[in-house]
Amino acid sequence: MMIQEQLDLLTARCVDLHSRAELEKKLIRSQETGKPLRIKYGADPSAPDIHLGHTVGLRKLREFQDLGHTVVFIIGDFTGMIGDPSGKSKTRKALTKGEVAENAKSYQEQVFKVLDPERTELRFNGDWFSPMTFDEVIRLSAQVTVAQMLQRDDFAKRHAANQPISLVEFLYPLVQGHDSVVVEADVELGGTDQLFNLLLGRELQKQAGQEPQVVMTLPLLEGLDGVQKMSKSLNNYVGISESAKDMFGKMMSVSDELMWRYFSLVLGWPDERVATLKAEVEAGTRNPREVKDELARLIIALFHPAEAARAASEEFARVFSKGALPEDIPEVVLKTDIQLLELLAEQNLVASKGEGRRLLKQNAVKIDEQAVTDPFHTLHPGHPVVLKVGKRRFLQVK
Repeated sequence: MMIQEQLDLLTARCVDLHSRAELEKKLIRSQETGKPLRIKYGADPSAPDIHLGHTVGLRKLREFQDLGHTVVFIIGDFTGMIGDPSGKSKTRKALTKGEVAENAKSYQEQVFKVLDPERTELRFNGDWFSPMTFDEVIRLSAQVTVAQMLQRDDFAKRHAANQPISLVEFLYPLVQGHDSVVVEADVELGGTDQLFNLLLGRELQKQAGQEPQVVMTLPLLEGLDGVQKMSKSLNNYVGISESAKDMFGKMMSVSDELMWRYFSLVLGWPDERVATLKAEVEAGTRNPREVKDELARLIIALFHPAEAARAASEEFARVFSKGALPEDIPEVVLKTDIQLLELLAEQNLVASKGEGRRLLKQNAVKIDEQAVTDPFHTLHPGHPVVLKVGKRRFLQVK
């Protein structure tokens, strides 16, 4: 592939790029010397699951790998215990060492569903930060000023509103930037909310006598609510390790307006291909439900066998289009009377009793297809029923 073709591929869907000319120079040098570029990507293991929002960056990393470059995937086992303040309006709760270790193990198992392990260098930033002495931390801190930190939008807003900003949070961008120095990154990718941190990495590399990394930011993928970025804490996510059935059900809840973003950012379709499909839907030659079904199957096939994606599609149509019951409804056997709300919470059909009450008020809880609104409704042994919560949660009570 010619250098200009590589540039067009690698910079497609980027929001910020510092700079195209620098990236071109690095690609030419890599081609002439045969030395792969080092593409840095960092992820704090703040939750055990990688979701579709993470795959936007992972797919871009895979494009670099397919062109022969090396991805340096940094798992922030150290920074995860600080808590990334990027885009946050308040101090984020830090994780314990045990939580970080468990989540990091899960990350390692999932990232290679997208990345090529042969071209991936997996690093943990605790390897170089944990042994640092306090005087080394002081010297590192001397490389930036408070004024520089307050240029970051979320810090500036919190400072103006007299909201607390801990010194630890000021250290986070510095620590992330120092990662670039340690691994000698040629390019660093991140979401648009990471721009300040990535640019700081460039400055620290200059101070260390290194050639500054190219900075590329990618769009943040909206979650199932269509408003907030995809996040497990907001429960608007699709996890890549979820079952094909659960992934399909979630994808079918994506709005018609939002699904084009998933074609572009998750599947990596070129803008022209997305625009053509969108025009067909708007012209009435394609049914939006069928298009969304295709989207769901294509995404699921990235992480599951194609047969599982087809089966999930058929099961969804059978249950939700034809009104049939799923084939694999979980079962519970009652031995004593139990109130409906207690059962919903006990069987994890709702995240909390508060959510259960809200769904009951919305007529979203049904017993044998009849809506029930009374949270104190009692179920009795000897009276088998089928519970349905929302559109996708079922329980057979025996």
